[in-house]
Amino acid sequence: MLAEFVGTGMLVTVVVGSGIAAQRLSPNDVGLQLLENSLATALGLAVLILMLGPVSGAHLNPAVSLADWVLGRRRAGGLPTTDLGGYLAAQLSGGVAGTLLAGVMFDVAPAFSTHQRATPGQLIGEVVATAGLVLLIFTLARTSTPSVTAAAVGAYIGAAYWFTSSTSFANPAVTVARIFTDTFAGIAPASAVPFILAQLVGATVGLGLLLVLQPTATRAAGRAVIPTEPETTPQEHS
Repeated sequence: MLAEFVGTGMLVTVVVGSGIAAQRLSPNDVGLQLLENSLATALGLAVLILMLGPVSGAHLNPAVSLADWVLGRRRAGGLPTTDLGGYLAAQLSGGVAGTLLAGVMFDVAPAFSTHQRATPGQLIGEVVATAGLVLLIFTLARTSTPSVTAAAVGAYIGAAYWFTSSTSFANPAVTVARIFTDTFAGIAPASAVPFILAQLVGATVGLGLLLVLQPTATRAAGRAVIPTEPETTPQEHS
C-alpha cells in the first residue's frame, strides 16, 4: 500500500510539477509547454515502475488495479479482492498528496481547477488512451521483461499526450488529484467525473481486446504492471 501511495503521489508530482515549470519556462508557447510536460511524465513514469514494481507491481492507477482484479476472477491469481480496496485508497490519496507536494515546491496554493475538458472528443480520447494502456500493460505482462515494460508504458503515455485530444490522463487517481490545482495540468471538477467514466469504459474495451487478441491473457493476472518479487525466508537464501 505504501508503494502505491508513494508511486501515485510521485507520478502526480511529476505531472503537476512539470506542468507548472513548463508554464513558467515557456509562458507564450503552449506546444512547448506540452512537450516539456509529456517528456517529464514519460520518463518519470518509467522510473517509478522500475523502482516500485518489485514491491506492489507499480499499478499506480485504479484502472489497472481493477483490470488485474477482473482478470484474476477468471483464473486464480491477480489482485486479491482483499487488496483491491487498499490499492484504490492508496492510489487516490497518494495522488492528492502529490498535487499538494507539487504546489508546495512551486509556491502555488491548492485551488480547484477551472480548466474545463469534458468535450465529446476529449472523452473519446480518454477511452482510446486508457484502452491502449490496459492492452499494452497486460500484453507485456506475459511477454516482456520489467525494463522493457517500464520503457514501453512510459513511451505510450508520452506519445498519447500528443495523439489524444485529452492529453491522456488514462488514470482515475491522477484525474482526481488534478482537480486540486488550477495550473497547466488541472481539470475542473465538473470535467473529472466524465473523464473517469470514460477511463473505465476504456479499461473495459482494453480488456475485451486483450481477451480476443491474447486468448490466454488471464495468465497475466498478478503480473501487472511488472511481477512483484516474492518474499523469501532465510532457508530459501541458504
